[in-house]
Amino acid sequence: MKLAQIRLRNFRCYKDEVSLDFGDMTALIGRNDAGKSTIMEALDIFFNDGLPDKHDASKTGNAADLCIIAVFEDLPESLVLDQTQPTSLADEYLLNADGKLEIHKVFNGGLEKPKLTNLKIIAVHPTAARVNDLVTLNNSELKARARELNIPLDTVDQRVNSQLRAAIRSYVGDLALDVREISLTEGNGVSVWKGMQAQMPAFALFKSDRASTDQDPEAQDPLNAAIKEAVRQKEPELNAIAIHIEAEVIKIAELTLKKLQEMDPSLASSLTPSFPPPKWANLFKASITGDDDIPINKRGSGVRRLILLNFFRAKSEQLIREQHKPNAIYAIEEPETSQHPRNQRLLISALQEITGTDQVILTTHTPMLARALPASALRFITKDENNQITILNGGEDGTNVLIAKSLGVLPDHNVKIFIGVEGKHDISFLKNMSNMLIDSGLNVPDLNKLELEGELIFTPLGGSALALWCNRLANLNRPEFHIYDRDDAPPSPPKYQRYIEEVNSRNGCLALATNKREMENYIHLSAINLALNEAGIATNLDSPINNFDDVPSLLFRKVNEVVNASDMWGQGRAKEFLCNSAIKKLTIEMLRETDTNNEILGWFDRIAEMLETQN
Repeated sequence: MKLAQIRLRNFRCYKDEVSLDFGDMTALIGRNDAGKSTIMEALDIFFNDGLPDKHDASKTGNAADLCIIAVFEDLPESLVLDQTQPTSLADEYLLNADGKLEIHKVFNGGLEKPKLTNLKIIAVHPTAARVNDLVTLNNSELKARARELNIPLDTVDQRVNSQLRAAIRSYVGDLALDVREISLTEGNGVSVWKGMQAQMPAFALFKSDRASTDQDPEAQDPLNAAIKEAVRQKEPELNAIAIHIEAEVIKIAELTLKKLQEMDPSLASSLTPSFPPPKWANLFKASITGDDDIPINKRGSGVRRLILLNFFRAKSEQLIREQHKPNAIYAIEEPETSQHPRNQRLLISALQEITGTDQVILTTHTPMLARALPASALRFITKDENNQITILNGGEDGTNVLIAKSLGVLPDHNVKIFIGVEGKHDISFLKNMSNMLIDSGLNVPDLNKLELEGELIFTPLGGSALALWCNRLANLNRPEFHIYDRDDAPPSPPKYQRYIEEVNSRNGCLALATNKREMENYIHLSAINLALNEAGIATNLDSPINNFDDVPSLLFRKVNEVVNASDMWGQGRAKEFLCNSAIKKLTIEMLRETDTNNEILGWFDRIAEMLETQN
């Protein structure tokens, strides 16, 4: 399950409802006080069951309607909602008109201590009588509804709510589906909400402005985030335990009430135990201490941020090794804070590697960080003279210009070359290719070392957005080397021929297209199969890779024939496997078979020549 969108209304500076779309990596850009931190803290409130404080309601809006709306996509095919048996959000009619899960949390922010007043989903849901309230009914109420309608339940396991709901809907037939609100704050809706929460990403917020005190939790946050994620992986089982305990306690409560009424019928008419949702992550604590048992939070802010950096480096290594884990969201304010530029680059590299499985949300004021991200990952937040807020998506020419003007392009005298590519997987391909060529004894530039030392900057912006952004780099008087995927077979020109010509018209810059479809076509079939075998995936690609085959698609379709439904691959995961795992099995002999014209060595020769001009 991944976060697709957040909408805010009457929350701080967001009086009128605004919408922000998310991808695997999303970077919020804007001036100070534009509302970037507000978005981060709203997400924290939503995911971690927090509450706004009395100052969070918009001063000119409706304080009683402070609303945080989250929309999710990539939904699980099945999940446990209110019991231990799986069902699906689609079968329960809990998806909106776009087939996504849309959840609204509404707070009364006008109180001294604001509180949650409504928790609901917006879905295309039955409106017909007798079926419009099924998700709010518990097991005994569902059985009563079935008896009321004279529905035969011979083939239904009456202990299973989802089967009872399905039987009632099937019997009624015409459900009169329409978009409507479904409350999750009453009856069985509370259990349904617990089931949804168990499938949501764990969310961890790393803020930039924590005070450096003995109570500063920044150094501990990575471990707390790891605890949240580990608990989230087992939350369905934990919730099943909670449901069992609740059922057993209710049994004894009902028996106690019965015995109590035998002694004095006037004493009590009901005896209902209350079960607040358990917060499993709070049961576990972790800490980090340094030399001589000195807590890390006694060290400087730069050291504490280094812990954060290496947490994400460890996460990226774990994801590459394990390939598939339930996803999390890491929200990081100003990752450049208190860090040397080299460590900033390491952090961004680590964050890019964990995207695809996990989601990352950043705020930044630095052009270096923005240059390192795809234009489609950028969100520009701006206010007009009337304090009206607009959020624009990067990737569109007009927005890219505004972002570039807002951040500017600050000179970095260490930079010797900009390498423009279409995406993060191309960066992995080039860096791993550099390692292989060097290990084979060839004298080529070490792209990993150059990047860490700040002499090389990758710009994975893709297509026209890449050309537009790199135009902003021209004043730095540094060489640019762009590699675009050809995509289309000859005699068709490369897809980005127009931008290749535009870049090549600039002094000291070179752009070209691959001779094959894309970089993945240069990875030898044997290297791919060796990596599959090492990963324990019982399949092989069994035909030669042609110049214009869609290799990632060939790979994920083959893999999906042998893996479980819960571990299915897509295009992004296949590209990550090819450019991080398969390429590491590539040898110089294999490369010579797939690149008979020494095209890739030619790329490295040109990079070396450009670097030489800067010495």
